[in-house]
Amino acid sequence: MAITEGTASTEIKGVIFDLGNTLLFFNGEWDEVAKELYAELYRSLISLGFDLDKAKFIRLFHSQIQAYFEDRNRRHIELTTAFVLQNTLADLGFSQITKEELKRPLAEMYAVSQQRWQVEDDAITTLNCLFETGYRIGMISNAGNDDDVQTLIDNAGFRPYFDFILTSAAEGYRKPNQRIFQKVFDYWNFLPGEIAMVGDTLEADILGAMNMGMATVWITRRVHMANFPDDLLSIQPDHKIDSLAKLPVLLSQKK
Repeated sequence: MAITEGTASTEIKGVIFDLGNTLLFFNGEWDEVAKELYAELYRSLISLGFDLDKAKFIRLFHSQIQAYFEDRNRRHIELTTAFVLQNTLADLGFSQITKEELKRPLAEMYAVSQQRWQVEDDAITTLNCLFETGYRIGMISNAGNDDDVQTLIDNAGFRPYFDFILTSAAEGYRKPNQRIFQKVFDYWNFLPGEIAMVGDTLEADILGAMNMGMATVWITRRVHMANFPDDLLSIQPDHKIDSLAKLPVLLSQKK
Protein backbone atom coordinates (compact mmCIF):
# COMPACT_ATOMS: atom_id res chain seq x y z
CA MET A 1 0.00 0.00 0.00
CA ALA A 2 1.26 3.45 -0.84
CA ILE A 3 0.35 6.61 1.01
CA THR A 4 0.22 9.68 -1.21
CA GLU A 5 1.66 12.85 0.28
CA GLY A 6 1.52 15.66 -2.27
CA THR A 7 3.29 14.21 -5.28
CA ALA A 8 5.26 11.65 -3.26
CA SER A 9 4.24 8.04 -2.74
CA THR A 10 5.42 6.32 0.46
CA GLU A 11 5.45 2.52 0.53
CA ILE A 12 4.50 0.75 3.74
CA LYS A 13 7.50 -0.88 5.41
CA GLY A 14 6.16 -1.63 8.87
CA VAL A 15 2.84 -2.86 10.24
CA ILE A 16 1.67 -2.29 13.83
CA PHE A 17 -1.03 -4.57 15.20
CA ASP A 18 -3.40 -4.21 18.09
CA LEU A 19 -3.95 -7.47 20.01
CA GLY A 20 -7.46 -7.94 21.45
CA ASN A 21 -10.23 -8.17 18.83
CA THR A 22 -7.59 -7.89 16.13
CA LEU A 23 -5.32 -10.95 16.43
CA LEU A 24 -7.18 -12.54 19.34
CA PHE A 25 -10.83 -12.58 20.39
CA PHE A 26 -12.42 -13.14 23.79
CA ASN A 27 -14.70 -16.16 23.93
CA GLY A 28 -17.15 -15.44 26.71
CA GLU A 29 -19.11 -12.79 28.55
CA TRP A 30 -16.65 -10.51 30.28
CA ASP A 31 -18.88 -9.70 33.27
CA GLU A 32 -19.24 -13.40 34.06
CA VAL A 33 -15.56 -14.15 33.59
CA ALA A 34 -14.69 -11.17 35.81
CA LYS A 35 -16.41 -12.93 38.71
CA GLU A 36 -14.10 -15.91 38.17
CA LEU A 37 -11.10 -13.59 38.01
CA TYR A 38 -11.94 -11.91 41.30
CA ALA A 39 -12.58 -15.26 43.01
CA GLU A 40 -9.24 -16.62 41.81
CA LEU A 41 -7.43 -13.46 42.89
CA TYR A 42 -8.98 -13.75 46.34
CA ARG A 43 -8.03 -17.44 46.56
CA SER A 44 -4.43 -16.68 45.61
CA LEU A 45 -4.13 -13.88 48.16
CA ILE A 46 -5.55 -16.10 50.91
CA SER A 47 -3.00 -18.80 50.00
CA LEU A 48 -0.25 -16.22 50.56
CA GLY A 49 -1.51 -15.49 54.07
CA PHE A 50 -3.70 -12.42 53.55
CA ASP A 51 -6.60 -12.33 56.01
CA LEU A 52 -9.41 -10.95 53.85
CA ASP A 53 -13.17 -10.99 53.93
CA LYS A 54 -14.10 -12.32 50.49
CA ALA A 55 -17.21 -10.24 49.83
CA LYS A 56 -15.61 -7.04 51.12
CA PHE A 57 -12.39 -7.55 49.15
CA ILE A 58 -14.16 -8.36 45.87
CA ARG A 59 -16.60 -5.47 46.25
CA LEU A 60 -13.81 -2.98 46.91
CA PHE A 61 -11.49 -4.32 44.20
CA HIS A 62 -14.28 -4.28 41.64
CA SER A 63 -15.18 -0.70 42.56
CA GLN A 64 -11.59 0.46 42.23
CA ILE A 65 -11.12 -1.42 38.96
CA GLN A 66 -14.15 0.33 37.50
CA ALA A 67 -12.84 3.73 38.59
CA TYR A 68 -9.45 2.85 37.11
CA PHE A 69 -11.03 1.91 33.77
CA GLU A 70 -12.88 5.22 33.61
CA ASP A 71 -9.77 7.20 34.52
CA ARG A 72 -7.48 5.51 32.01
CA ASN A 73 -9.98 5.91 29.20
CA ARG A 74 -10.24 9.61 29.98
CA ARG A 75 -6.55 10.44 30.52
CA HIS A 76 -4.92 7.70 28.41
CA ILE A 77 -2.57 6.93 31.29
CA GLU A 78 -2.02 3.32 32.44
CA LEU A 79 -1.60 2.88 36.21
CA THR A 80 -1.82 -0.97 35.90
CA THR A 81 -3.90 -3.58 37.66
CA ALA A 82 -1.08 -4.07 40.16
CA PHE A 83 -1.44 -0.44 41.23
CA VAL A 84 -5.18 -0.91 41.76
CA LEU A 85 -4.62 -4.09 43.78
CA GLN A 86 -2.01 -2.33 45.91
CA ASN A 87 -4.48 0.43 46.69
CA THR A 88 -7.26 -2.04 47.45
CA LEU A 89 -5.08 -3.96 49.90
CA ALA A 90 -3.85 -0.72 51.47
CA ASP A 91 -7.46 0.30 52.09
CA LEU A 92 -7.94 -3.05 53.83
CA GLY A 93 -4.94 -2.54 56.11
CA PHE A 94 -2.10 -4.05 54.06
CA SER A 95 -0.10 -0.94 53.25
CA GLN A 96 3.43 -2.30 52.72
CA ILE A 97 2.76 -4.67 49.83
CA THR A 98 5.04 -4.32 46.80
CA LYS A 99 4.09 -4.92 43.19
CA GLU A 100 6.61 -7.76 43.10
CA GLU A 101 4.69 -9.55 45.86
CA LEU A 102 1.53 -9.23 43.79
CA LYS A 103 2.95 -10.80 40.62
CA ARG A 104 1.88 -14.33 41.55
CA PRO A 105 -1.72 -13.49 42.55
CA LEU A 106 -2.16 -11.43 39.40
CA ALA A 107 -0.65 -14.18 37.24
CA GLU A 108 -3.05 -16.70 38.72
CA MET A 109 -5.97 -14.32 38.20
CA TYR A 110 -5.08 -13.66 34.57
CA ALA A 111 -4.60 -17.36 33.91
CA VAL A 112 -8.39 -17.62 34.12
CA SER A 113 -9.03 -15.08 31.36
CA GLN A 114 -6.10 -16.32 29.25
CA GLN A 115 -8.06 -19.52 28.68
CA ARG A 116 -10.82 -17.47 27.04
CA TRP A 117 -8.65 -15.64 24.53
CA GLN A 118 -8.55 -17.43 21.18
CA VAL A 119 -6.42 -16.85 18.11
CA GLU A 120 -8.27 -15.59 15.04
CA ASP A 121 -8.23 -18.26 12.34
CA ASP A 122 -6.35 -16.05 9.90
CA ALA A 123 -3.92 -14.44 12.37
CA ILE A 124 -0.92 -16.75 12.00
CA THR A 125 -1.25 -17.08 8.23
CA THR A 126 -1.48 -13.30 7.87
CA LEU A 127 1.51 -12.65 10.13
CA ASN A 128 3.51 -15.30 8.31
CA CYS A 129 2.63 -13.85 4.92
CA LEU A 130 3.65 -10.33 5.97
CA PHE A 131 6.84 -11.61 7.59
CA GLU A 132 7.84 -13.64 4.53
CA THR A 133 7.07 -10.68 2.28
CA GLY A 134 9.53 -8.56 4.21
CA TYR A 135 7.32 -6.26 6.26
CA ARG A 136 8.56 -5.35 9.72
CA ILE A 137 5.92 -6.11 12.35
CA GLY A 138 5.27 -4.60 15.77
CA MET A 139 2.48 -4.42 18.34
CA ILE A 140 0.92 -1.83 20.62
CA SER A 141 -1.60 -3.24 23.10
CA ASN A 142 -3.63 -1.33 25.67
CA ALA A 143 -3.58 -3.56 28.74
CA GLY A 144 -3.43 -3.30 32.51
CA ASN A 145 -0.81 -6.02 32.96
CA ASP A 146 2.26 -6.50 30.78
CA ASP A 147 2.90 -10.09 31.90
CA ASP A 148 -0.61 -11.04 30.83
CA VAL A 149 -0.04 -9.73 27.30
CA GLN A 150 3.36 -11.41 27.03
CA THR A 151 1.81 -14.73 28.09
CA LEU A 152 -0.98 -14.34 25.54
CA ILE A 153 1.62 -13.63 22.84
CA ASP A 154 3.58 -16.77 23.70
CA ASN A 155 0.47 -18.93 24.00
CA ALA A 156 -0.63 -17.80 20.55
CA GLY A 157 2.78 -18.36 18.95
CA PHE A 158 3.03 -14.74 17.79
CA ARG A 159 6.40 -13.73 19.23
CA PRO A 160 8.68 -14.79 16.34
CA TYR A 161 6.90 -12.38 13.99
CA PHE A 162 7.33 -9.23 16.08
CA ASP A 163 10.24 -6.82 16.33
CA PHE A 164 8.70 -5.41 19.51
CA ILE A 165 5.59 -5.69 21.68
CA LEU A 166 4.60 -2.51 23.47
CA THR A 167 1.98 -2.51 26.21
CA SER A 168 0.44 0.45 27.96
CA ALA A 169 1.12 -1.33 31.27
CA ALA A 170 4.86 -1.29 30.61
CA GLU A 171 5.00 2.16 28.99
CA GLY A 172 2.57 4.02 31.24
CA TYR A 173 0.57 5.47 28.33
CA ARG A 174 -2.41 4.14 26.43
CA LYS A 175 -3.33 4.53 22.79
CA PRO A 176 -4.21 7.12 21.47
CA ASN A 177 -1.56 8.89 23.59
CA GLN A 178 1.16 9.97 21.18
CA ARG A 179 3.92 8.92 23.57
CA ILE A 180 3.31 5.22 23.06
CA PHE A 181 3.14 5.63 19.28
CA GLN A 182 6.43 7.55 19.39
CA LYS A 183 8.08 4.36 20.65
CA VAL A 184 7.46 2.85 17.21
CA PHE A 185 9.68 5.47 15.60
CA ASP A 186 12.29 4.82 18.28
CA TYR A 187 12.41 1.17 17.18
CA TRP A 188 12.15 1.74 13.43
CA ASN A 189 13.82 4.48 11.48
CA PHE A 190 10.74 4.80 9.27
CA LEU A 191 8.70 7.81 8.26
CA PRO A 192 5.18 7.92 9.73
CA GLY A 193 3.66 7.26 6.30
CA GLU A 194 5.76 4.11 5.98
CA ILE A 195 3.90 2.50 8.90
CA ALA A 196 0.36 1.10 8.94
CA MET A 197 -1.64 0.63 12.14
CA VAL A 198 -4.12 -2.26 12.15
CA GLY A 199 -6.72 -2.34 14.93
CA ASP A 200 -10.38 -2.56 15.87
CA THR A 201 -10.75 0.59 18.00
CA LEU A 202 -11.46 3.86 16.23
CA GLU A 203 -10.21 6.19 18.94
CA ALA A 204 -7.26 4.23 20.34
CA ASP A 205 -5.92 2.57 17.19
CA ILE A 206 -7.14 4.62 14.25
CA LEU A 207 -7.22 8.17 15.61
CA GLY A 208 -4.03 7.61 17.59
CA ALA A 209 -2.16 6.50 14.47
CA MET A 210 -3.74 9.21 12.30
CA ASN A 211 -2.50 11.86 14.72
CA MET A 212 1.03 10.55 14.15
CA GLY A 213 0.70 10.59 10.36
CA MET A 214 0.56 6.81 10.05
CA ALA A 215 -1.58 4.84 7.62
CA THR A 216 -4.62 3.20 9.22
CA VAL A 217 -6.52 -0.03 8.66
CA TRP A 218 -9.68 -0.60 10.70
CA ILE A 219 -10.62 -4.27 11.16
CA THR A 220 -14.34 -4.45 11.80
CA ARG A 221 -15.29 -8.09 12.29
CA ARG A 222 -15.46 -7.78 16.11
CA VAL A 223 -16.89 -4.26 16.04
CA HIS A 224 -20.49 -3.62 17.11
CA MET A 225 -21.40 -0.54 15.12
CA ALA A 226 -24.55 0.17 17.13
CA ASN A 227 -22.39 0.92 20.18
CA PHE A 228 -20.43 3.72 18.52
CA PRO A 229 -21.25 7.37 19.31
CA ASP A 230 -21.42 9.75 16.37
CA ASP A 231 -18.18 11.51 17.28
CA LEU A 232 -16.21 8.27 16.94
CA LEU A 233 -17.91 7.33 13.67
CA SER A 234 -16.62 10.61 12.28
CA ILE A 235 -13.09 9.14 12.44
CA GLN A 236 -12.28 7.93 8.94
CA PRO A 237 -9.57 5.26 8.58
CA ASP A 238 -7.65 4.93 5.33
CA HIS A 239 -9.06 1.43 4.86
CA LYS A 240 -11.56 -0.99 6.40
CA ILE A 241 -11.29 -4.79 6.31
CA ASP A 242 -13.47 -7.47 7.86
CA SER A 243 -10.73 -10.12 8.09
CA LEU A 244 -6.96 -10.19 8.51
CA ALA A 245 -6.72 -12.42 5.45
CA LYS A 246 -7.43 -9.33 3.33
CA LEU A 247 -4.52 -7.37 4.78
CA PRO A 248 -1.60 -8.68 2.67
CA VAL A 249 -3.44 -7.94 -0.59
CA LEU A 250 -4.45 -4.50 0.69
CA LEU A 251 -0.87 -3.64 1.62
CA SER A 252 0.36 -4.73 -1.79
CA GLN A 253 -2.01 -2.36 -3.57
CA LYS A 254 -1.62 1.33 -4.07
CA LYS A 255 -4.05 3.55 -2.22
